[in-house]
Amino acid sequence: MKLEQVVPFGRSLSEYREMFSLSVGDCSRNILGVGDGPASFNAEMTKLGHRVISVDPLYSFTGQAIKQKFYEVVDDIIEQVRRTPSDWVWTYHQSPDDLRANRLTALHAFLADYDAGKNQKRYVVGELPHLSEVHDATYGLALCSHFLFLYSDQFGLEFHKAALYEMLRVASEVRVFPLLTLKGARSPYIAPVVHSLEKQGFQLSIQRVEYELQRGGNEMLVVKRG
Repeated sequence: MKLEQVVPFGRSLSEYREMFSLSVGDCSRNILGVGDGPASFNAEMTKLGHRVISVDPLYSFTGQAIKQKFYEVVDDIIEQVRRTPSDWVWTYHQSPDDLRANRLTALHAFLADYDAGKNQKRYVVGELPHLSEVHDATYGLALCSHFLFLYSDQFGLEFHKAALYEMLRVASEVRVFPLLTLKGARSPYIAPVVHSLEKQGFQLSIQRVEYELQRGGNEMLVVKRG
């Protein structure tokens, strides 16, 4: 997979549950979604009575502009997936067409909730490595899907360290998925990031999860305050 920049793809609550091994208790925590993009996670969780705040620079745009950005990239991405069949696992998603359909479903649910969510301050403009709009120790759980480690070619080691320390400033636990790069290789930043965080007294583990789309991409990094 070759991408020049972060793409506006979003995942569903069902995917978040599998990607981050979210338990019933986890869903009841105060959750910060970092880089959620046009995910339906916030909308679906809100309907269930849970509290989620999503932070992303994408939220500086209107819903129509976000929709346009999605359609500008989706066909190219799906075509890249078609051309590399051995790189993907078709269990959760059944095929490239099913993957596209699921991304569209998530996008539409997000857009239906977006204006109300912005008014309720559930969609907040912000980006790593400086979440200046988020107060210290506000959240029980911070989730980062398909950004850190995935875009290792676009963002360096120091960015990754700063981003994780920033999430740990605002949340007592951080989970990051996946640990692969866009090329399907394990990110070279995993080991140095783990070393840096362990030196500062954080508790770290790499845990296998149910979700797998990129072949071998079925692990998340879990970091807790000591």
